Amino acid sequence: MIKIDDKAPEFCLPNQDDVEMCMRDLKGKWIVLYFYPRDNTPGCTTEACEFTAAAPDFSELDAIILGVSADTTKKHRSFIEKKELGITLLSDEDTSMMQEYGVWQLKKNYGKEYMGIVRTTLIINPDGIVKGLFEKVRVKEHVAKVKLELERLQSL
Repeated sequence: MIKIDDKAPEFCLPNQDDVEMCMRDLKGKWIVLYFYPRDNTPGCTTEACEFTAAAPDFSELDAIILGVSADTTKKHRSFIEKKELGITLLSDEDTSMMQEYGVWQLKKNYGKEYMGIVRTTLIINPDGIVKGLFEKVRVKEHVAKVKLELERLQSL
């Protein structure tokens, strides 16, 4: 699992519009990178809607919000349209980025073990260094906590 002060691994993934977004293109910006299990599920919908509502605040802090799941770009487009989201969603269908970041892990549910995404949020500074890390995220009030941490980190 990635840790605070690690260099964030490079990535290039398609967004919901099938446009490739790469880490290198975001240098100089703060990045709020959040990993979530699946589009159109209750917790993931709440998280995406709350990030959308807070997007102007993050924009004022010169931060871009990127959500990542293993869903297809088509599913992302549908999710964005259905829920009127105003954030960018990246598609990591082969889970290679999630594995590199350490958020693709063995999970247990009702006695069954399977590989899946552990809900995680990172704050990456303009130099590409992880400065904030929220593991095993509980969605309630999460976006507000991320915003407070970003403000704190920017004030250092």
